[in-house]
Amino acid sequence: MSTASMAAVPAQPAQDIGLLYRDHHLWLRSWLLRRLGCSEHAADVAHDTFMRLLGARVALPLLREPRAYLRTTAQRLLVDRARHDAIERAWLAEMQALAEHDQAYPSPEEALDALRILQTLARVLDAVAPRARAAFLLHHLDGLTHEAVAAQLGVSDRMVRKYLAQVLVQVAVEAA
Repeated sequence: MSTASMAAVPAQPAQDIGLLYRDHHLWLRSWLLRRLGCSEHAADVAHDTFMRLLGARVALPLLREPRAYLRTTAQRLLVDRARHDAIERAWLAEMQALAEHDQAYPSPEEALDALRILQTLARVLDAVAPRARAAFLLHHLDGLTHEAVAAQLGVSDRMVRKYLAQVLVQVAVEAA
């Protein structure tokens, strides 16, 4: 069978996550290990990738390239982790700067409250729709205006405001 005729063969459904895991988990971990250089982090991201697929609660699409699908999902998780780490580093840098300038250094209770807020925000961002998460991160972490976020996401400025409000409402509900 030629490659041209193979391309015309319909893709097999990859609805069985167990089969997908069995056939591609080791490959995904190896790919992540090459990128991250740490077997523990690679295992964590591989695990999170399959958990994301399970958590989607939708049937997996027909996958011609399951590894490309897994790689894309894992890359998105890496971006989310990088942004989360950037928020944490910025907070720690700010606390260090305050301490160095002999300004009011937060009490342990205030530091714990701030950490709880960051953890709540991280949980909410994991739970909201991808576009709402992207809008929130682009606006609050990357500092883009509503208009710039709208242009990047291909939505209206009003939709960006709606996404931001959704995240903030969810944070308030989670924190209550």
